[in-house]
Amino acid sequence: MKKFNLKMIAMLMMSLLVGATIISCDDDDDPVLAAPTVTAPAGQEIVTGESLDLTFDFVTPAGFKSSAVTAANGTALIKTDGVNGATSGNVVVTFTAGNQPGAGSVLVTISDLQTQSDDATSVLTVVGEQTTFEINANISENTTWETGKVYILKTRVAVTAGTTLTIQPGVVVKGEAGSGANASALLIARGAQLMAEGTADAPIIFTSIADEIMPGEIVSPNLDPDLNGLWGGVIILGNAPISADAASVQIEGIPPSDQNGLYGGDNAADNSGIIRYVSIRHGGANIGEGNEINGLTLGGVGSETIIEYVEVIANQDDGIEWFGGTVNVHHAIVWNAGDDAIDTDQSWGGTLDNFVIINPGDECFELDGPEGEMVAKHTIQNGSVYALDADGLVDNDDNSNLDMFSVYFRDLNEGQDFDQIPTVYTCVFENLQATIPDGFAISDFFKGGSDAFTTNVGLGENTVGADLSKFQNWTWSSVSGQISK
Repeated sequence: MKKFNLKMIAMLMMSLLVGATIISCDDDDDPVLAAPTVTAPAGQEIVTGESLDLTFDFVTPAGFKSSAVTAANGTALIKTDGVNGATSGNVVVTFTAGNQPGAGSVLVTISDLQTQSDDATSVLTVVGEQTTFEINANISENTTWETGKVYILKTRVAVTAGTTLTIQPGVVVKGEAGSGANASALLIARGAQLMAEGTADAPIIFTSIADEIMPGEIVSPNLDPDLNGLWGGVIILGNAPISADAASVQIEGIPPSDQNGLYGGDNAADNSGIIRYVSIRHGGANIGEGNEINGLTLGGVGSETIIEYVEVIANQDDGIEWFGGTVNVHHAIVWNAGDDAIDTDQSWGGTLDNFVIINPGDECFELDGPEGEMVAKHTIQNGSVYALDADGLVDNDDNSNLDMFSVYFRDLNEGQDFDQIPTVYTCVFENLQATIPDGFAISDFFKGGSDAFTTNVGLGENTVGADLSKFQNWTWSSVSGQISK
Protein backbone atom coordinates (compact mmCIF):
# COMPACT_ATOMS: atom_id res chain seq x y z
CA MET A 1 0.00 0.00 0.00
CA LYS A 2 2.78 2.40 0.82
CA LYS A 3 4.60 1.49 -2.39
CA PHE A 4 1.51 2.22 -4.45
CA ASN A 5 0.99 5.54 -2.84
CA LEU A 6 4.54 6.63 -3.50
CA LYS A 7 4.18 5.69 -7.17
CA MET A 8 0.98 7.63 -7.45
CA ILE A 9 2.50 10.63 -5.80
CA ALA A 10 5.46 10.54 -8.17
CA MET A 11 3.19 10.40 -11.18
CA LEU A 12 1.12 13.28 -9.92
CA MET A 13 4.19 15.45 -9.39
CA MET A 14 5.45 14.72 -12.87
CA SER A 15 2.06 15.64 -14.28
CA LEU A 16 2.12 18.96 -12.46
CA LEU A 17 5.67 19.62 -13.62
CA VAL A 18 4.78 18.96 -17.26
CA GLY A 19 1.75 21.27 -16.98
CA ALA A 20 3.85 24.02 -15.53
CA THR A 21 6.37 23.58 -18.31
CA ILE A 22 3.63 23.86 -20.94
CA ILE A 23 2.25 27.05 -19.40
CA SER A 24 5.71 28.55 -19.23
CA CYS A 25 6.35 27.79 -22.89
CA ASP A 26 3.04 29.44 -23.91
CA ASP A 27 4.01 32.74 -22.18
CA ASP A 28 7.42 32.83 -23.84
CA ASP A 29 5.89 32.34 -27.32
CA ASP A 30 3.31 35.24 -27.13
CA PRO A 31 4.07 37.17 -30.46
CA VAL A 32 5.50 40.69 -30.49
CA LEU A 33 3.55 42.59 -33.18
CA ALA A 34 4.99 45.16 -35.61
CA ALA A 35 5.80 48.67 -34.34
CA PRO A 36 3.54 51.63 -35.22
CA THR A 37 4.03 53.62 -38.41
CA VAL A 38 3.06 57.28 -38.68
CA THR A 39 2.61 59.25 -41.90
CA ALA A 40 2.81 63.08 -41.85
CA PRO A 41 0.80 65.30 -44.20
CA ALA A 42 2.55 67.10 -47.04
CA GLY A 43 4.24 70.41 -46.28
CA GLN A 44 2.06 73.51 -46.36
CA GLU A 45 2.36 77.28 -46.28
CA ILE A 46 0.79 79.25 -43.44
CA VAL A 47 0.61 82.96 -42.65
CA THR A 48 2.07 84.20 -39.38
CA GLY A 49 -0.44 84.10 -36.55
CA GLU A 50 -2.93 81.92 -38.43
CA SER A 51 -3.97 78.32 -37.65
CA LEU A 52 -4.50 75.16 -39.67
CA ASP A 53 -5.35 71.50 -38.99
CA LEU A 54 -2.87 68.73 -39.87
CA THR A 55 -3.91 65.07 -40.13
CA PHE A 56 -1.33 62.38 -39.23
CA ASP A 57 -2.31 58.82 -40.28
CA PHE A 58 -1.10 55.83 -38.24
CA VAL A 59 -1.07 52.02 -38.30
CA THR A 60 -0.70 50.26 -34.90
CA PRO A 61 -0.90 46.43 -35.18
CA ALA A 62 -0.54 46.10 -31.38
CA GLY A 63 -3.29 48.68 -30.79
CA PHE A 64 -3.20 52.45 -30.30
CA LYS A 65 -2.30 53.66 -26.83
CA SER A 66 -1.35 57.37 -26.90
CA SER A 67 -0.03 60.31 -28.93
CA ALA A 68 2.15 63.32 -28.23
CA VAL A 69 2.92 66.47 -30.24
CA THR A 70 5.64 69.13 -30.30
CA ALA A 71 6.04 72.14 -32.62
CA ALA A 72 8.66 74.61 -33.82
CA ASN A 73 7.91 78.26 -34.77
CA GLY A 74 4.41 77.96 -33.42
CA THR A 75 2.21 75.95 -31.10
CA ALA A 76 0.36 72.67 -31.65
CA LEU A 77 -2.52 70.99 -29.85
CA ILE A 78 -4.14 67.62 -30.46
CA LYS A 79 -7.62 68.28 -31.78
CA THR A 80 -8.71 64.67 -32.45
CA ASP A 81 -6.83 61.73 -30.87
CA GLY A 82 -6.64 58.09 -31.90
CA VAL A 83 -9.00 55.46 -30.48
CA ASN A 84 -7.57 53.24 -27.72
CA GLY A 85 -6.73 49.79 -29.07
CA ALA A 86 -7.37 50.75 -32.71
CA THR A 87 -5.04 49.23 -35.25
CA SER A 88 -5.24 52.26 -37.55
CA GLY A 89 -6.62 55.78 -37.63
CA ASN A 90 -5.46 59.38 -37.51
CA VAL A 91 -4.56 62.15 -35.15
CA VAL A 92 -5.61 65.70 -36.07
CA VAL A 93 -3.36 68.49 -34.77
CA THR A 94 -4.12 72.25 -34.81
CA PHE A 95 -0.97 74.27 -35.52
CA THR A 96 -0.85 78.03 -34.88
CA ALA A 97 2.06 79.76 -36.59
CA GLY A 98 4.34 82.11 -34.69
CA ASN A 99 5.00 85.72 -35.60
CA GLN A 100 8.28 85.18 -37.45
CA PRO A 101 8.38 84.05 -41.09
CA GLY A 102 10.54 81.01 -41.73
CA ALA A 103 10.46 77.24 -41.30
CA GLY A 104 8.07 75.59 -38.89
CA SER A 105 7.30 71.97 -38.02
CA VAL A 106 4.95 69.65 -36.14
CA LEU A 107 6.23 66.32 -34.72
CA VAL A 108 3.67 63.66 -33.74
CA THR A 109 4.69 60.54 -31.78
CA ILE A 110 2.37 57.48 -31.59
CA SER A 111 2.78 54.71 -28.94
CA ASP A 112 1.09 51.28 -28.95
CA LEU A 113 0.00 48.82 -26.26
CA GLN A 114 3.33 47.00 -26.46
CA THR A 115 5.18 50.28 -25.58
CA GLN A 116 6.54 50.62 -29.11
CA SER A 117 6.43 54.02 -30.86
CA ASP A 118 7.03 55.88 -34.10
CA ASP A 119 6.94 59.54 -35.11
CA ALA A 120 6.62 61.73 -38.20
CA THR A 121 7.22 65.40 -38.92
CA SER A 122 5.20 67.78 -41.07
CA VAL A 123 7.42 70.60 -42.32
CA LEU A 124 5.69 73.98 -42.74
CA THR A 125 6.61 77.31 -44.29
CA VAL A 126 5.55 80.30 -42.21
CA VAL A 127 5.15 83.41 -44.36
CA GLY A 128 4.42 87.03 -43.50
CA GLU A 129 0.88 88.28 -44.04
CA GLN A 130 0.32 89.70 -47.53
CA THR A 131 -0.05 93.44 -47.21
CA THR A 132 0.10 94.64 -50.83
CA PHE A 133 -2.50 93.75 -53.45
CA GLU A 134 -2.70 94.66 -57.12
CA ILE A 135 -6.11 95.58 -58.53
CA ASN A 136 -6.21 95.22 -62.30
CA ALA A 137 -9.88 94.65 -63.14
CA ASN A 138 -13.30 96.10 -62.41
CA ILE A 139 -14.93 95.16 -59.11
CA SER A 140 -18.23 93.37 -59.71
CA GLU A 141 -18.82 91.68 -56.36
CA ASN A 142 -18.87 93.14 -52.85
CA THR A 143 -15.27 93.64 -51.76
CA THR A 144 -13.45 94.89 -48.65
CA TRP A 145 -10.00 96.47 -48.59
CA GLU A 146 -8.57 95.91 -45.14
CA THR A 147 -6.90 98.12 -42.55
CA GLY A 148 -3.10 98.16 -42.65
CA LYS A 149 -2.85 97.10 -46.29
CA VAL A 150 -1.89 98.76 -49.57
CA TYR A 151 -3.94 98.36 -52.76
CA ILE A 152 -2.40 99.27 -56.12
CA LEU A 153 -4.66 100.39 -58.97
CA LYS A 154 -2.96 98.98 -62.06
CA THR A 155 -5.51 100.59 -64.37
CA ARG A 156 -8.84 102.40 -64.29
CA VAL A 157 -10.92 100.32 -61.89
CA ALA A 158 -14.70 100.66 -61.87
CA VAL A 159 -16.96 99.47 -59.07
CA THR A 160 -19.92 98.35 -61.16
CA ALA A 161 -23.64 98.86 -60.54
CA GLY A 162 -25.05 96.84 -57.65
CA THR A 163 -21.62 96.40 -56.04
CA THR A 164 -20.18 97.87 -52.83
CA LEU A 165 -16.48 98.50 -52.23
CA THR A 166 -15.69 98.92 -48.53
CA ILE A 167 -12.38 100.56 -47.62
CA GLN A 168 -11.44 100.25 -43.95
CA PRO A 169 -9.62 102.92 -41.90
CA GLY A 170 -5.91 103.33 -42.56
CA VAL A 171 -5.88 101.76 -46.03
CA VAL A 172 -3.48 103.26 -48.58
CA VAL A 173 -4.53 103.09 -52.25
CA LYS A 174 -1.83 103.81 -54.84
CA GLY A 175 -2.43 104.47 -58.53
CA GLU A 176 -0.01 103.33 -61.21
CA ALA A 177 1.48 105.93 -63.50
CA GLY A 178 -0.19 106.25 -66.87
CA SER A 179 -1.97 108.62 -69.19
CA GLY A 180 -4.66 108.45 -71.84
CA ALA A 181 -6.73 105.27 -71.68
CA ASN A 182 -4.12 103.80 -69.33
CA ALA A 183 -4.60 106.40 -66.59
CA SER A 184 -5.36 104.71 -63.29
CA ALA A 185 -8.40 105.83 -61.32
CA LEU A 186 -11.08 104.51 -58.99
CA LEU A 187 -14.54 104.99 -60.51
CA ILE A 188 -17.77 104.34 -58.60
CA ALA A 189 -20.41 103.76 -61.27
CA ARG A 190 -24.09 104.66 -61.02
CA GLY A 191 -25.83 102.17 -58.76
CA ALA A 192 -22.58 101.19 -56.98
CA GLN A 193 -21.41 102.34 -53.55
CA LEU A 194 -18.09 103.30 -51.99
CA MET A 195 -17.98 102.86 -48.21
CA ALA A 196 -14.65 104.60 -47.51
CA GLU A 197 -14.89 105.35 -43.81
CA GLY A 198 -11.55 106.40 -42.38
CA THR A 199 -11.08 107.98 -38.97
CA ALA A 200 -9.17 110.97 -37.61
CA ASP A 201 -6.57 108.51 -36.28
CA ALA A 202 -6.49 106.39 -39.43
CA PRO A 203 -7.47 108.30 -42.58
CA ILE A 204 -7.72 106.56 -45.94
CA ILE A 205 -5.09 107.83 -48.39
CA PHE A 206 -5.24 107.74 -52.19
CA THR A 207 -1.90 108.54 -53.77
CA SER A 208 0.61 107.59 -56.47
CA ILE A 209 2.61 104.37 -56.75
CA ALA A 210 5.65 106.64 -56.55
CA ASP A 211 4.68 107.62 -53.02
CA GLU A 212 6.54 105.59 -50.38
CA ILE A 213 3.93 106.36 -47.73
CA MET A 214 2.64 103.34 -45.79
CA PRO A 215 -0.37 102.74 -43.54
CA GLY A 216 -0.06 104.73 -40.33
CA GLU A 217 1.74 107.69 -41.95
CA ILE A 218 0.25 111.09 -42.80
CA VAL A 219 3.09 112.91 -44.59
CA SER A 220 4.70 111.47 -47.71
CA PRO A 221 8.33 110.54 -46.98
CA ASN A 222 9.48 111.29 -50.53
CA LEU A 223 6.96 113.35 -52.57
CA ASP A 224 6.47 117.11 -52.33
CA PRO A 225 2.91 118.39 -51.87
CA ASP A 226 2.94 120.19 -55.23
CA LEU A 227 3.86 117.20 -57.41
CA ASN A 228 0.82 116.34 -59.54
CA GLY A 229 -0.43 114.27 -62.46
CA LEU A 230 1.10 110.99 -61.27
CA TRP A 231 -2.16 108.99 -61.50
CA GLY A 232 -5.88 109.67 -62.06
CA GLY A 233 -8.20 110.29 -59.13
CA VAL A 234 -11.47 109.29 -57.48
CA ILE A 235 -14.69 109.54 -59.51
CA ILE A 236 -18.11 109.02 -57.97
CA LEU A 237 -21.16 108.90 -60.25
CA GLY A 238 -24.83 108.75 -59.40
CA ASN A 239 -28.43 108.96 -60.58
CA ALA A 240 -29.29 112.46 -59.31
CA PRO A 241 -30.45 115.18 -61.75
CA ILE A 242 -27.97 117.14 -63.84
CA SER A 243 -28.35 120.14 -66.14
CA ALA A 244 -26.86 119.00 -69.43
CA ASP A 245 -27.94 118.28 -72.99
CA ALA A 246 -29.29 114.89 -71.88
CA ALA A 247 -30.58 113.30 -68.68
CA SER A 248 -27.37 111.30 -68.45
CA VAL A 249 -23.99 111.96 -70.06
CA GLN A 250 -20.40 110.70 -69.95
CA ILE A 251 -18.17 112.12 -67.22
CA GLU A 252 -15.09 114.04 -68.32
CA GLY A 253 -11.85 112.13 -67.92
CA ILE A 254 -13.34 108.74 -68.86
CA PRO A 255 -13.31 107.49 -72.48
CA PRO A 256 -16.79 107.19 -74.06
CA SER A 257 -16.15 103.49 -74.62
CA ASP A 258 -16.44 102.88 -70.85
CA GLN A 259 -20.17 102.92 -70.08
CA ASN A 260 -19.37 102.98 -66.36
CA GLY A 261 -18.63 106.67 -66.96
CA LEU A 262 -22.30 107.63 -67.43
CA TYR A 263 -23.93 109.80 -64.76
CA GLY A 264 -27.19 111.62 -64.12
CA GLY A 265 -30.80 110.57 -63.61
CA ASP A 266 -33.97 111.45 -61.73
CA ASN A 267 -33.23 110.31 -58.17
CA ALA A 268 -32.26 113.37 -56.13
CA ALA A 269 -31.87 111.18 -53.01
CA ASP A 270 -29.53 108.69 -54.70
CA ASN A 271 -26.94 107.09 -52.40
CA SER A 272 -23.38 106.41 -53.59
CA GLY A 273 -22.08 105.53 -50.12
CA ILE A 274 -19.91 107.21 -47.49
CA ILE A 275 -16.60 109.05 -47.95
CA ARG A 276 -15.16 110.15 -44.62
CA TYR A 277 -11.59 111.04 -43.56
CA VAL A 278 -10.10 110.56 -47.01
CA SER A 279 -7.00 112.26 -48.46
CA ILE A 280 -6.49 112.23 -52.26
CA ARG A 281 -3.01 113.19 -53.52
CA HIS A 282 -0.82 113.71 -56.61
CA GLY A 283 -3.55 112.91 -59.16
CA GLY A 284 -4.97 114.46 -62.31
CA ALA A 285 -3.35 112.35 -65.03
CA ASN A 286 -3.99 113.64 -68.54
CA ILE A 287 -6.16 111.32 -70.63
CA GLY A 288 -5.68 113.33 -73.82
CA GLU A 289 -6.23 116.74 -75.39
CA GLY A 290 -5.75 118.57 -72.10
CA ASN A 291 -8.48 116.54 -70.41
CA GLU A 292 -7.35 115.66 -66.89
CA ILE A 293 -9.08 113.81 -64.08
CA ASN A 294 -10.09 115.84 -61.02
CA GLY A 295 -8.95 114.90 -57.54
CA LEU A 296 -12.53 114.15 -56.51
CA THR A 297 -15.16 114.15 -59.25
CA LEU A 298 -18.84 114.09 -58.22
CA GLY A 299 -21.17 113.49 -61.17
CA GLY A 300 -24.90 113.35 -60.46
CA VAL A 301 -24.26 112.25 -56.87
CA GLY A 302 -27.38 112.20 -54.70
CA SER A 303 -28.19 113.73 -51.33
CA GLU A 304 -28.15 110.43 -49.40
CA THR A 305 -24.43 110.13 -50.09
CA ILE A 306 -22.26 111.25 -47.15
CA ILE A 307 -19.05 113.11 -48.00
CA GLU A 308 -17.16 114.76 -45.15
CA TYR A 309 -13.59 115.22 -43.98
CA VAL A 310 -11.98 115.15 -47.42
CA GLU A 311 -8.55 116.47 -48.44
CA VAL A 312 -7.29 116.89 -52.02
CA ILE A 313 -3.61 117.72 -52.52
CA ALA A 314 -1.60 118.46 -55.68
CA ASN A 315 -4.11 117.46 -58.31
CA GLN A 316 -3.17 118.57 -61.82
CA ASP A 317 -6.74 119.51 -62.67
CA ASP A 318 -9.44 120.73 -60.27
CA GLY A 319 -9.48 119.76 -56.62
CA ILE A 320 -13.19 118.96 -56.26
CA GLU A 321 -15.65 119.31 -59.13
CA TRP A 322 -19.40 118.80 -59.03
CA PHE A 323 -21.44 118.00 -62.14
CA GLY A 324 -25.04 118.47 -61.08
CA GLY A 325 -26.37 116.23 -58.35
CA THR A 326 -27.53 117.12 -54.87
CA VAL A 327 -24.78 115.80 -52.57
CA ASN A 328 -23.55 117.92 -49.65
CA VAL A 329 -19.85 118.11 -48.74
CA HIS A 330 -18.65 119.05 -45.25
CA HIS A 331 -15.11 119.71 -43.96
CA ALA A 332 -13.14 119.75 -47.21
CA ILE A 333 -9.65 121.05 -47.91
CA VAL A 334 -7.97 121.59 -51.30
CA TRP A 335 -4.25 122.39 -51.41
CA ASN A 336 -2.12 123.05 -54.49
CA ALA A 337 -4.70 122.22 -57.16
CA GLY A 338 -3.17 122.73 -60.58
CA ASP A 339 -6.39 124.25 -61.92
CA ASP A 340 -9.41 125.38 -59.88
CA ALA A 341 -9.79 124.40 -56.25
CA ILE A 342 -13.62 124.29 -56.28
CA ASP A 343 -15.48 123.90 -59.57
CA THR A 344 -19.28 123.62 -59.89
CA ASP A 345 -21.15 122.74 -63.08
CA GLN A 346 -24.53 121.60 -64.40
CA SER A 347 -26.64 123.03 -61.56
CA TRP A 348 -25.24 121.24 -58.57
CA GLY A 349 -27.92 121.56 -55.87
CA GLY A 350 -26.05 120.82 -52.64
CA THR A 351 -24.02 122.65 -49.99
CA LEU A 352 -20.27 122.99 -49.40
CA ASP A 353 -19.85 123.75 -45.70
CA ASN A 354 -16.63 124.32 -43.73
CA PHE A 355 -13.79 124.23 -46.19
CA VAL A 356 -10.24 125.46 -46.82
CA ILE A 357 -8.61 126.40 -50.12
CA ILE A 358 -4.83 126.80 -50.34
CA ASN A 359 -2.88 128.05 -53.37
CA PRO A 360 -4.77 126.83 -56.45
CA GLY A 361 -3.18 127.21 -59.88
CA ASP A 362 -6.17 128.96 -61.47
CA GLU A 363 -9.34 130.09 -59.69
CA CYS A 364 -10.18 129.51 -56.07
CA PHE A 365 -13.79 129.08 -57.24
CA GLU A 366 -15.08 128.48 -60.76
CA LEU A 367 -18.87 128.56 -60.46
CA ASP A 368 -20.71 127.79 -63.67
CA GLY A 369 -24.43 127.91 -64.43
CA PRO A 370 -26.91 125.40 -65.88
CA GLU A 371 -26.19 123.75 -69.23
CA GLY A 372 -29.69 122.38 -69.78
CA GLU A 373 -33.30 122.80 -68.70
CA MET A 374 -32.86 121.68 -65.09
CA VAL A 375 -32.00 124.56 -62.76
CA ALA A 376 -30.82 124.19 -59.16
CA LYS A 377 -28.90 126.37 -56.71
CA HIS A 378 -25.98 125.44 -54.48
CA THR A 379 -24.63 127.02 -51.30
CA ILE A 380 -21.01 127.71 -50.32
CA GLN A 381 -20.45 128.72 -46.72
CA ASN A 382 -17.95 128.88 -43.85
CA GLY A 383 -14.69 128.75 -45.74
CA SER A 384 -11.12 130.07 -45.49
CA VAL A 385 -9.27 130.86 -48.71
CA TYR A 386 -5.46 131.22 -48.79
CA ALA A 387 -5.18 132.66 -52.31
CA LEU A 388 -1.37 132.89 -52.53
CA ASP A 389 -0.42 132.27 -56.19
CA ALA A 390 -3.94 131.71 -57.53
CA ASP A 391 -4.87 133.42 -60.80
CA GLY A 392 -8.24 134.50 -59.42
CA LEU A 393 -10.62 134.40 -56.46
CA VAL A 394 -14.15 133.79 -57.78
CA ASP A 395 -15.07 133.23 -61.43
CA ASN A 396 -18.84 133.58 -61.93
CA ASP A 397 -20.88 133.36 -65.11
CA ASP A 398 -23.92 135.50 -65.83
CA ASN A 399 -26.08 132.46 -65.10
CA SER A 400 -24.21 131.09 -62.07
CA ASN A 401 -26.79 130.13 -59.45
CA LEU A 402 -25.49 130.02 -55.89
CA ASP A 403 -25.48 131.63 -52.46
CA MET A 404 -22.20 132.31 -50.65
CA PHE A 405 -21.89 133.14 -46.97
CA SER A 406 -19.14 133.68 -44.39
CA VAL A 407 -16.00 133.15 -46.46
CA TYR A 408 -12.63 134.67 -45.50
CA PHE A 409 -10.03 135.51 -48.20
CA ARG A 410 -6.39 136.09 -47.26
CA ASP A 411 -2.89 136.12 -48.83
CA LEU A 412 -4.20 138.06 -51.83
CA ASN A 413 -2.00 139.24 -54.68
CA GLU A 414 -2.49 141.88 -57.34
CA GLY A 415 -4.57 140.74 -60.29
CA GLN A 416 -6.75 138.30 -58.36
CA ASP A 417 -10.46 139.11 -58.27
CA PHE A 418 -14.06 138.20 -57.56
CA ASP A 419 -15.09 139.04 -61.10
CA GLN A 420 -18.85 139.70 -61.12
CA ILE A 421 -22.21 139.14 -59.50
CA PRO A 422 -24.39 136.75 -61.57
CA THR A 423 -27.33 138.41 -63.28
CA VAL A 424 -29.64 135.67 -64.62
CA TYR A 425 -30.64 134.20 -61.26
CA THR A 426 -30.98 135.86 -57.87
CA CYS A 427 -27.90 134.96 -55.85
CA VAL A 428 -27.16 135.94 -52.26
CA PHE A 429 -23.62 136.87 -51.15
CA GLU A 430 -23.27 137.88 -47.50
CA ASN A 431 -20.64 138.41 -44.86
CA LEU A 432 -17.46 137.96 -46.90
CA GLN A 433 -14.22 139.14 -45.28
CA ALA A 434 -10.78 139.69 -46.78
CA THR A 435 -7.37 140.88 -45.73
CA ILE A 436 -6.53 143.43 -48.42
CA PRO A 437 -2.81 144.11 -49.05
CA ASP A 438 -1.49 147.53 -48.14
CA GLY A 439 -1.95 150.10 -50.87
CA PHE A 440 -5.04 148.47 -52.35
CA ALA A 441 -8.80 148.90 -51.91
CA ILE A 442 -11.44 146.21 -51.55
CA SER A 443 -12.77 147.11 -55.01
CA ASP A 444 -9.39 146.23 -56.56
CA PHE A 445 -10.10 142.60 -55.74
CA PHE A 446 -13.88 142.41 -55.32
CA LYS A 447 -15.34 143.77 -58.53
CA GLY A 448 -18.71 144.08 -60.19
CA GLY A 449 -20.30 145.32 -57.00
CA SER A 450 -19.04 142.46 -54.83
CA ASP A 451 -17.16 144.93 -52.62
CA ALA A 452 -20.56 145.87 -51.13
CA PHE A 453 -20.76 142.63 -49.15
CA THR A 454 -17.03 142.26 -48.39
CA THR A 455 -15.28 143.65 -45.31
CA ASN A 456 -11.55 144.38 -45.02
CA VAL A 457 -10.08 142.84 -41.84
CA GLY A 458 -6.58 142.53 -40.44
CA LEU A 459 -4.71 139.28 -40.97
CA GLY A 460 -6.04 136.73 -38.53
CA GLU A 461 -8.75 139.10 -37.27
CA ASN A 462 -11.50 137.47 -39.30
CA THR A 463 -14.74 136.49 -37.59
CA VAL A 464 -15.88 134.22 -40.42
CA GLY A 465 -14.23 131.31 -42.13
CA ALA A 466 -13.60 127.62 -41.59
CA ASP A 467 -13.48 125.76 -38.30
CA LEU A 468 -9.87 124.67 -38.71
CA SER A 469 -10.06 122.20 -35.83
CA LYS A 470 -11.88 119.82 -38.18
CA PHE A 471 -8.66 119.35 -40.15
CA GLN A 472 -6.17 118.90 -37.33
CA ASN A 473 -3.87 115.85 -37.19
CA TRP A 474 -5.44 113.77 -39.98
CA THR A 475 -4.59 116.08 -42.93
CA TRP A 476 -1.19 116.60 -44.49
CA SER A 477 -2.18 120.27 -44.82
CA SER A 478 -2.55 120.64 -41.07
CA VAL A 479 0.43 118.54 -40.04
CA SER A 480 2.70 120.56 -42.33
CA GLY A 481 1.48 123.86 -40.89
CA GLN A 482 -0.33 125.17 -43.98
CA ILE A 483 -3.46 126.35 -42.20
CA SER A 484 -3.78 128.93 -39.46
CA LYS A 485 -6.28 131.58 -38.41
